[in-house]
Amino acid sequence: MKPSTPSVLISSLPSSGGRDRFTRRSIGWGMLAVVAATACAVPAIAQWGGWGGFGHGGGMAVTAGQAADYGFAQVVSAEGQANLSNSEAAKNWEQAKSMEIDNRAKWTDTYFDMRRTNRDRRAEEDGPRITQEQAVRIAKMATPPRLDSTQIDPVTGHIEYPLVLRDPRFAANRAELDSQFAHRAATLGSIDFEEQRQIRQTVSKFIDALRENVKEYPAGDYGKARTFLNSIAHELRFPTAG
Repeated sequence: MKPSTPSVLISSLPSSGGRDRFTRRSIGWGMLAVVAATACAVPAIAQWGGWGGFGHGGGMAVTAGQAADYGFAQVVSAEGQANLSNSEAAKNWEQAKSMEIDNRAKWTDTYFDMRRTNRDRRAEEDGPRITQEQAVRIAKMATPPRLDSTQIDPVTGHIEYPLVLRDPRFAANRAELDSQFAHRAATLGSIDFEEQRQIRQTVSKFIDALRENVKEYPAGDYGKARTFLNSIAHELRFPTAG
C-alpha cells in the first residue's frame, strides 16, 4: 500500500477557519511519519503473529489505514488540548484585567475619600464660616471713626489735632496736611485722584514720624493719635459738608 503524500494528507484535514497554513502543513508531515513507520512495521508484526496486543491474537488488527487513523486522532487530540489551554489562558487574562480595573477604581475612590475627610477636618478646626452680616459688622469695627466738625471744619478745612500730634517735632507734617485740607475745603471736595493720593501720602509720612517716636508717649495717647490720623485718611471718602 502506497502511503499518501503530505499534500494529500493536508488536503484531507478538516478546515477550522482560524488554523493557519503552517499548522496544517505540520500536521500533514506528522501523519506521514506515523503512516510510514506503521507501514514498515506491519510486515514484521504480521510475520511474527502480532506484538504487544497487535495482530490477530490481540484482537486489534493493524493496517496502514488504521495506523494513519490512530495517528490523526492523536494529532487532533493534541490540538484540542492546546485549544483548551489557550482558552483557559484567555480566561485568566480577562480575570487579571478585571481585577486591575477594580483595583484602580478602589484606589481612586480611596484618594477622593481621603481628600474629603481632610477638608472636613480642616473645616471643623476653622470653625463655622461667618455670615454676611458678621462680615459687615467686622468691617465696620475695623473702619476708623469719622471726625466730627470739632475735629475737622468742613468749611475751612481746619484740623484740631490731639495732644500728641501737637508736638513741635510734627510741625512740618501738620503744616503740609493743613494746606492740603484747606484746598480741599475751598473746592468743596472737588479734588482729583492725584490730589487725594498726595494727601494720603502726607498722612502716611505723618504716621511714620509718630511711630518713630512711639516711646515718647503714653500708650493711650499714642493710640488716640494713631486713630486720628487713620480717620483723616478715611475722611477723603466723604464730601466736605458731610
